[in-house]
Amino acid sequence: MLLAAHSKHSLLLLSSSAMAIPTKNPLPLGLVGLSLLSIASATIFFEDRFDDGWEKRWVKSEWKNDEKMAGEWNHTSGKWNGDPNDKGIQTTEDYRFYAISAEFPEFSNKDKTLVFQFSVKHEQKLDCGGGYMKLLSGDVDQKKFGGETPYSIMFGPDICGYSTKKVHVIFTRNGKNHLIKKDIPCETDQLTHVYTLIIRPDATYSVLIDNNEKQSGSLYSDWDILPPKKIKDPEAKKPEDWDDKEYIPDPEDKKPEGYDDIPKEIPDPDAKKPEDWDDEEDGEWTAPTIPNPEYKGPWKPKQIKNPNYKGKWKAPMIDNPDFKDDGDIYVYPDLKYVATELWQVKSGTLFDNILVCDDPEYAKSLAEETWGKHKDAEKAAFEEAEKKREEEESSKDASISDDEEDDEANTDGDGDGDGDGDGDDDEEAEANESSDDNAHDEL
Repeated sequence: MLLAAHSKHSLLLLSSSAMAIPTKNPLPLGLVGLSLLSIASATIFFEDRFDDGWEKRWVKSEWKNDEKMAGEWNHTSGKWNGDPNDKGIQTTEDYRFYAISAEFPEFSNKDKTLVFQFSVKHEQKLDCGGGYMKLLSGDVDQKKFGGETPYSIMFGPDICGYSTKKVHVIFTRNGKNHLIKKDIPCETDQLTHVYTLIIRPDATYSVLIDNNEKQSGSLYSDWDILPPKKIKDPEAKKPEDWDDKEYIPDPEDKKPEGYDDIPKEIPDPDAKKPEDWDDEEDGEWTAPTIPNPEYKGPWKPKQIKNPNYKGKWKAPMIDNPDFKDDGDIYVYPDLKYVATELWQVKSGTLFDNILVCDDPEYAKSLAEETWGKHKDAEKAAFEEAEKKREEEESSKDASISDDEEDDEANTDGDGDGDGDGDGDDDEEAEANESSDDNAHDEL
């Protein structure tokens, strides 16, 4: 799809990466990729559906090139898809690092809703690897972009073994990365899924997968970006008369008479003296002991509710002297790049339909227009591919089994292949050879 802005409420079809500033006259095509786009109330800061020419918009990093550990990207719709013409970029080499980025006109999300969305598909049945993307600020040497490059926002799925299958939402403030404190499970199948992060000026957020909200809350409470507003009073101490025992021994409870006389073990009443037991030789027979069912252990008075119980003591909360509110906790003043850097044990992750805008409704419509339009066909194509793979594996297993049976039939222990194990064929061949030699001598 080709996009460019014509006016605030109208749209010209020009370029899929075209992010044009609203203007009365369309921008020249060559400038479209370096601008902004407004569609009705939506401002699109960046959008790429990876049509032809994507390599002009994206910069492949040289990170890990010297170590020969940099993986290559492929422009493809994948092994199974809902539309072969709907292409993205896919990792192609196992055990490799991947790093790629695209620049857009710098902007601030102050007083704006920020929407970051993309689709990702793990065709390789991912065991360990990421599928996340990043927004970067300031000036970045894109050729050197890599795992150590500072970023502003990191968002997307991450899978590694059984323990890590989650959606990352990481914000960087003052050089420190802050991870979300809530768990957001990610999708783990081999189909395309759309991940959407929405950050609002009121410091609330939402995370969506396939246009369904999976988590939401406040930037104040779900990240430790700012110190807490309240802290426990470090000077407070528990009063000496504070009774925090919930239960106490019953002062009215008395130990029964004879309780301490009850033995812990008693002779087994069912035991019988062996018939061959000789008291003179073996000594006097005594029955073995067993636990006494009447024995209850050392006596303890029963417990009752403490009438003076005040609950567990807690230090009172006071204002945190280190807390300083930040009304711009959601703001990133100089966002300028979208990027991804990954380590993949197995390659096959495919990114597509990357969007940075200020309108959740536009993001939703884009997801429906792309992923939503093709998801059923993609699933059918995947199921057909799986069916074919299983049939090929079954056929291969059957072929191997037949070959093994043939090998067993041709090997009977004496090497003559007649299955009798007596080596007659070998002896017969030797006799014939001897006869031929004699006949030659006679001639």
